[in-house]
Amino acid sequence: MGGRVTAPPRLRKLVLFTHVATSVGWLGTVVAYLALDVTTVVSEDENLVGALYAAMEIVVYAAIVPLALASVLVGILNALITPWGLFRHYWVVVKLLLTLVATSVLLIETSTISYLARQAAAIADPRPLPGTLPHSIGGLIVLLGVLVLSIYKPRGLTRYGWRKQRAAR
Repeated sequence: MGGRVTAPPRLRKLVLFTHVATSVGWLGTVVAYLALDVTTVVSEDENLVGALYAAMEIVVYAAIVPLALASVLVGILNALITPWGLFRHYWVVVKLLLTLVATSVLLIETSTISYLARQAAAIADPRPLPGTLPHSIGGLIVLLGVLVLSIYKPRGLTRYGWRKQRAAR
């Protein structure tokens, strides 16, 4: 493709496998987090709610953040070593932007999650704490949107992609 250097097939498959694994892991841990978040909102048990806030903090720092960062980095690497490229197709660019926005919001939200976990441990009844449900739902929606783009790959080359394609001919 226009003199583009791609990685050997085995390496591409390994990078793709790693990208799919980290991305699906991220999605799965967000679903688990959402289950904890919903339970903090609906539970009448103050002890359970306090424990849930602590669990949410653990899930965020031990699973969601590492998987999100790995997914972003490996996704960029995957795009760079395959014919898809990073800026050739609109679906790749949109997917990258959505993933970067989701990761940025996640990293900003971690301080709120830590604060809520500390507050839940410090007060007798943590049920009135605000929770993070809007961010949980929003994050899930964005990740599902990224998944749709990954599967359906809507057509459309960027200007850069058109130039590269014409240069290859």
